[in-house]
Amino acid sequence: MHFLPRQERPDTSAIEALFALPFLDLLFQAQSVHRQHHVANEVQLSSLLSIKTGGCAEDCGYCSQSAHHKEAGVPAGKLMEVEDVVAAARAARDQGATRFCMGAAWRNPKQRDMAALTTMVSEVHALGLETCMTLGMLEQAQAEALKEAGLDYYNHNLDTAPDFYGQVISTRTYQDRLDTLQQVQNAGLNVCCGGIIGMGESRRQRAGLIAQLASLPVPPQSVPINHLVPIAGTPLEDVPALDELEFVRTVAAARIALPHSVIRLSAGRESMSEATQVLCFAAGANSIFLGSKLLTTPNAPVSSDLDLLARLGINPAPARTANP
Repeated sequence: MHFLPRQERPDTSAIEALFALPFLDLLFQAQSVHRQHHVANEVQLSSLLSIKTGGCAEDCGYCSQSAHHKEAGVPAGKLMEVEDVVAAARAARDQGATRFCMGAAWRNPKQRDMAALTTMVSEVHALGLETCMTLGMLEQAQAEALKEAGLDYYNHNLDTAPDFYGQVISTRTYQDRLDTLQQVQNAGLNVCCGGIIGMGESRRQRAGLIAQLASLPVPPQSVPINHLVPIAGTPLEDVPALDELEFVRTVAAARIALPHSVIRLSAGRESMSEATQVLCFAAGANSIFLGSKLLTTPNAPVSSDLDLLARLGINPAPARTANP
């Protein structure tokens, strides 16, 4: 069996070798690593709310919220009122979520919006929930203000490997993303950073994304692995579907390369069979999003998720933010 060297951050070739393992050998290794660093049979439950939808200046090829992809039919909206966000967070907590993620379709937040954003963070935090935001690129002072308000995690995905990135996005460079991650870490925030699988990239490029994540100065504490949801009106609407076992291999390789990270089974679950989701848990995924929608894409019903976890004997992870 192929094992990664101890105490070494794997490069693309080492991770590609993991992908090439017999499927069950890869799963066994991933589950073994998972049990060394995480509680077995426990999954963290999150909820994601779009606090500002549509009209984004970026041209990400997968995203219906881009102003460049008007055919996708998502109009530009305004930032939600604080009280509405807090009400949604309370409802998510009552459904079982322990982390509440807030996403805004921006290239970067404007200074005029920071007061509302920091108030959202502090009030959601006061509900006893872990807090996460994804707002695009950040300036250092903005990252520090969010940290002071009580933000636990900041999400900013690398999306894919550097050598495939230009085929998906042209309005923001890979270095822009790395710079924002550095600002977030400088502010003392936990990093949530992952990517999207199935955009037409090669297996080596999937391995390259994981290698990039593992080579960050501090590997992300939270790693969302998204399965592309092709959306009509976006440039990637006709990308051929990725084999589901290849997606599971990606989750397993991420678990082995990032042993301490929470691996978040994110967008695309709604179209996965229960069997595929179970394989992802076996491969080391230990977080999912509850709720019928992830920003603008559909998600599995909460009742179905809770039923599946109960049938598997998987327990929700406890909240890690102290209740007020």
